[in-house]
Amino acid sequence: MPASILIIDDEVLTLSNLKKALEKEGYEILLADSGETGLEIFKKHRPNLALVDLMLPGIDGIEVLKQIKETDTNTAVIMITAYEIIEKAIQAMKLGAYDYLLKPFKISDLKASVARAIELQSLKIRVLETVETEKGKYYFNRIIAKNKKMLDALETARKVASLEKTTVLIKGESGVGKGLLARAIHYNSPRVDEQFIEINCAAIPENLLESELFGYEPGAFTDARRRKIGLFEKADHGTIFLDEIADMPLPLQAKILKVLEEQSFTRLGGTSQIRIDIRIITATNRDLKKAIQQGDFREDLFYRLDVVPISIPPLRERKEDIIPLVLSFIQDFNQELHRSFKGISEEAAKVLVEYDWPGNARELKNIIERIMALHQTEEILFEHLPLEIRTKKKIPIVQKITDNAEFINLDELEKRYIKEVLKYTQGNKSKAAKILGIHLTSLFRKLKKIQ
Repeated sequence: MPASILIIDDEVLTLSNLKKALEKEGYEILLADSGETGLEIFKKHRPNLALVDLMLPGIDGIEVLKQIKETDTNTAVIMITAYEIIEKAIQAMKLGAYDYLLKPFKISDLKASVARAIELQSLKIRVLETVETEKGKYYFNRIIAKNKKMLDALETARKVASLEKTTVLIKGESGVGKGLLARAIHYNSPRVDEQFIEINCAAIPENLLESELFGYEPGAFTDARRRKIGLFEKADHGTIFLDEIADMPLPLQAKILKVLEEQSFTRLGGTSQIRIDIRIITATNRDLKKAIQQGDFREDLFYRLDVVPISIPPLRERKEDIIPLVLSFIQDFNQELHRSFKGISEEAAKVLVEYDWPGNARELKNIIERIMALHQTEEILFEHLPLEIRTKKKIPIVQKITDNAEFINLDELEKRYIKEVLKYTQGNKSKAAKILGIHLTSLFRKLKKIQ
C-alpha cells in the first residue's frame, strides 16, 4: 500500500505542482488549501506525512503542526517556509516537525526529504508495534542472577538505564549475555518507545561497516545508485548497540568519537551534517586498555565509552546460576518446541555445574535446545549431554609459555594458542572461533597477522 501525503498550502499552483511531483514517486496525495480543511482531512484519513505551509490563512502552519502532533505523534510533518520567517521554521522543529524546506526549493530536495521521513516513520511504527512484547522479555527481574557479581552488574544496569544519554561499556567473554543486558538497559530507559539497533562490528567486513553505520549518497562509490540511510540515522532518538567494538577499524573509531561528542555525522559522499539524538551502548570481550597499548584502539574513544563500565562474569564464575538458567531455558523451549520437559536429573545437573562452559550462557542455551529438540522425555538426563561435557574433556592449552627459560610476549602466546586450537579442531575455523570466544571474522583477521 503506497504511503499517503497530505499537502496543505493556500496556493493552488503549488498544490498542483507538488501533487504531480510526488504522485510520480508512487505516493497517494491528499490536498487542502487551508489549515482548517487540512486538519479535517488529516483526522479522517490519517496520512503518513504532512507537507504544511507555515503561512496559511486562518489557522497558521504552527497551529496545524501542533494539532497534528496532538492527534498522532508518529505522523511526520515537513514545513514549507520563506527565508524571511526562518525563525518560525526553527520553532516548528522544536515542536516536532521532521524537516523544513525554504522556498524556492528544488523538487529533488523535497523528494529526498519526503523519502527519508517516510522511511524513518515506518521504522518507528514497526518499533511501536513490537515494543510492548520486547519490554516484557527484557525486564531486569527476568534476568537470572543469584551470583553476587552478576547481581552487582544488574544493579548498575538498572541505575544507568534511567539516564537518557550516558554511554555504557559492557565487558565480558563471548556468550555471557552482553546483548541481553544492552537490551534490558534500552527497554527500561526513557527511550523505550524508540528504535534499538544492534550491530556486530566483527561480523561485517571492514569496507562495508562505514556505509552500514553512516549510510551513503548516490555516487559515493561505484554501486551507490541511490541514497542509503545508515544505522545511526535509523536509531535517531533511540539506542544503538555496537557489539565487539574492539574490532572496529581505527578510521571508523574517529567518526564514532565525533558522533559521541557532537551528535552529528555525514553520510559517505555527502557534505551536510546530519544531527541525531541517540544513546550509544558498546560491548567487548577484549581488554581495551591492552588494545590501546597495541595501537588497535583510540584512547580518547575509550574514555568516552567507558563512562559506566559493567562487567558480566563468565558462567564458570557463577555456578549458582547454572541450574536456574537451565530451568528457564527448559520453560522457553517447552513453548517453542512443543515439549513437556519438567526439569533435569540430579546426575545431569551435577555435571553441568562442574563443567567450565567456555561458551558461557550461549553454549548452555544451545545445548539445552539441542537436547530438547532431539528428545521427548520428562527431564534432561545425563546420557543426553554432549560427550565433551560428560567426560569433562578440556580444550588443550599452550603448555609451554617460555622459550629458552625466557617469557614470551602476549602476541606470541596468542599466536601459539590459536595454532593449538586450530590443531585441536582439525582446521575447523568456526569451531576454533567458538573456543577462542571471538567472532569468525576476528579469527580471520588474526590469522592474516600470523601468516
